[in-house]
Amino acid sequence: MKVFTNPVGAGTLWFHSLTTADGTPVAYDPQARAFVPMRPFCVNREIIGCNWIAPEEGAFCRACAMTALAPDPDIPNAMANWAETEAAKRWVIDNLGRWLWFRPEDPGTRPAFHMLADGNTIAGMGHGDGIVTISVTEADPVVRVTRREALDEPFRTMIGHMRHEIAHMLWWRLSLREDFLIAFREMFGDERTDYTSALQKHYGQGPPQDWELFYLTSYASSHPHEDWAETAAHLLHLTDITDSAVATDLMSPEMPGHHWDPYSEPDTERLVHVAATLATRINHINRSMGMSDIYPFVLSEAAHRKLAFVHGWLRRGAQGL
Repeated sequence: MKVFTNPVGAGTLWFHSLTTADGTPVAYDPQARAFVPMRPFCVNREIIGCNWIAPEEGAFCRACAMTALAPDPDIPNAMANWAETEAAKRWVIDNLGRWLWFRPEDPGTRPAFHMLADGNTIAGMGHGDGIVTISVTEADPVVRVTRREALDEPFRTMIGHMRHEIAHMLWWRLSLREDFLIAFREMFGDERTDYTSALQKHYGQGPPQDWELFYLTSYASSHPHEDWAETAAHLLHLTDITDSAVATDLMSPEMPGHHWDPYSEPDTERLVHVAATLATRINHINRSMGMSDIYPFVLSEAAHRKLAFVHGWLRRGAQGL
């Protein structure tokens, strides 16, 4: 993610900024990828702190317009959790826009988001026919850590959830191409195998003993759909780690240069090597503060091949899909 220029004075702005340091209201223009100091602001600005511009006064921004179902405001903490969840969604939508996904140049279907809060039952997460369902309750750090520990996961964040579930939607879009499906099945396996049975087996018996040799995460081993979603999410993790490092002038000997754009890099091996090296170093810095690793994963040869596959298809962008 970029660090942004203040449009009305000195200093910088961050992707979540609502005002400049002196209090001037600003909003993010996702088409220009820059902040502007004028209205119209998203109608959700006062409700959940959305900081994007809208096409007209009283309208939703591009990201908020994708939310077809908002959480019940009467559920405790639903609005605060929804605000955090929408912020994560905006981040990921903007990341994908670097490859033209879901921008005006993209002629294909946009995701429709159902944002649900846990009431009497726990809201699930998933994707089906273009609808991305997200439990906003996981924006609560205590809930998220509790579920991460229960599922024995090394990493669980709202941005991570967004990347994973939107990745399912991207697969759905790409699957309209027969050449993609043929190539996908050669790389990941046949997604037509029974999904429900596969997940039941995964949760009942656990992953294969040697899953680390073939998958990025144990969950990826459950079914080709989940292998794709986990791999695509990790590609976005690694690309954005690198892009954010470049934006903040965190250099390393592996980087091609100060003005290198990771989203324009065609060589997956180079991109992943730089990202993994940066992540390893930042992991070490985090440990000095007693914090968890930002990227607690090891990339096998098979994972590298899958990352390259996903990278190739997502970099082609959304044109004609």
